[in-house]
Amino acid sequence: MVDWGFSYLVHNLICKKLEIPPLMELINETKLYNPLFLSLILFIFSFLLWLKLSKHKLQNLPPSPPKLPIIGHLHKLVKLPHRSLRDLSLKYGSLMFLNLGQNPTLVVSSADSLKEMAKNYDVVFMNKPNTTAANILFYGCKDLGFSPYGDYWRQVRKLCVLELLSARRVQSFQFVREEEVDAIIRKLHEAAVNGDVVDLTKMLMAVSSNIVSRCVISRKAEDDNGGIHFGELTRRVMVLFTTLCFGDFWPSLKWLDYVTGFISRLKSTFWELDLFFDQVIDEHKEKEAIDETKDFLSIILQLQKDGLDLTQDNIKAILLDMFAGGTETTSTTAEWAMSELLKKPDVLKKVEQDVRKVAKNKQKIELNDLNQMKYLKCVIKETLRLHPPVVFLVRRGTSEAVKLGNYDIPPNTTVFINVWAIQRDPIWWENPEEFTPERFENSRVDFKGQDFQFIPFGCGRRDCPGMPFAIASLEYLVANLLLRFDWKLGDGETSETLDLIENYGLTVNKKVPLRVMPTIFHPST
Repeated sequence: MVDWGFSYLVHNLICKKLEIPPLMELINETKLYNPLFLSLILFIFSFLLWLKLSKHKLQNLPPSPPKLPIIGHLHKLVKLPHRSLRDLSLKYGSLMFLNLGQNPTLVVSSADSLKEMAKNYDVVFMNKPNTTAANILFYGCKDLGFSPYGDYWRQVRKLCVLELLSARRVQSFQFVREEEVDAIIRKLHEAAVNGDVVDLTKMLMAVSSNIVSRCVISRKAEDDNGGIHFGELTRRVMVLFTTLCFGDFWPSLKWLDYVTGFISRLKSTFWELDLFFDQVIDEHKEKEAIDETKDFLSIILQLQKDGLDLTQDNIKAILLDMFAGGTETTSTTAEWAMSELLKKPDVLKKVEQDVRKVAKNKQKIELNDLNQMKYLKCVIKETLRLHPPVVFLVRRGTSEAVKLGNYDIPPNTTVFINVWAIQRDPIWWENPEEFTPERFENSRVDFKGQDFQFIPFGCGRRDCPGMPFAIASLEYLVANLLLRFDWKLGDGETSETLDLIENYGLTVNKKVPLRVMPTIFHPST
């Protein structure tokens, strides 16, 4: 005989767990006790319970490592998360499901899985999960990088691709690159004459910041004497984006972000940025009629005047995007390129010969010269492969449930694409841990988003529109350093002892700054 009391209790517990109103509660509310009606209701509820239970049982999530209560898998992300997650993927698979705090998270670590995402489900993976830092610093995610997929995102994307970062526009700012690179060359020349050791890391950051800042707002980020201007604010933004935010992992604990002072630091930086941008925009509006040079801000303001539907907050969010996305990424890649070359003197000699053969006795490298420096381009590609400046593509999120690689991916799942792991996958790359530019000499593999084993600038609709700008600055800067100087390590360091340990942040840079001693190159006559 059935124990109806026990069954009733189990029924209520299951309904509560699955968020379905208990059967007797509905009957009491309707006050209908007709046996036929009761049988119909019982059948409907049984069917709903079966559907829900079947859905839970049939859900086939990707493999997942053991997790801890409350923190989930956060303890797995040690100082270098890209390496930790790569090691986990070797054990659990290229599609891995984690719980970071209360956030369900998919980690993608293979080119094949990424290709399936991009080709079949790009729109599903288009949205970016909101973070506390992005909401505060980017005016409620009104920029290109964090804004949700939709009409506004398409408008801003079109603005950036066609008006700000097109090949024609990038070429128009060549004079800025030339002037800023000439400035660093003069400093290095002075150091070479005096036999000084220089902090090349710091110098590369300064020249990269100034190129971006002048192209965006016609102002230097740092002055010629090293005084900090806007550059310090952008670096503070980078730090805040990598600071632990309790509310992002445990929404119920967001009050702790106030206790730790994280929210106050975010708001303080935001108000400084906001005041700075308002001042710069006002200055541009005042001189717009007589200003013949067009920086990014001038172009945006002109388009706004012509009817483009952008508020001042929209414009400020886009400006910050330009700084955050274009400054440290370029300087970090240049730093890794010079570090790897100094680690391998034979490769350094080969690329110097390539650059100097094309430029010959020229005082200034021209754009056409860069197109002929084939081995230099291989060096840049190999640097981007081995040291992608952003090791995880900017986080994505699923807008609906999807089937990926025979696994069920739930909606509202955060997605990490481990670029660093994909670009060191031995399935695609021979001796993947080695710095070998020759691998690109007879290869058609490129970083433009079609070869999913090589995606330093991303792929699909959410790829980085700033790629042409970054490559133009990077190639010109590195080519001039190799043309003008011979290089050796400072402070008694050798190629064998040079430390290539990483430092994790918004970009992954070299933990120990690169200190070098330049020697002026004198071409033989």
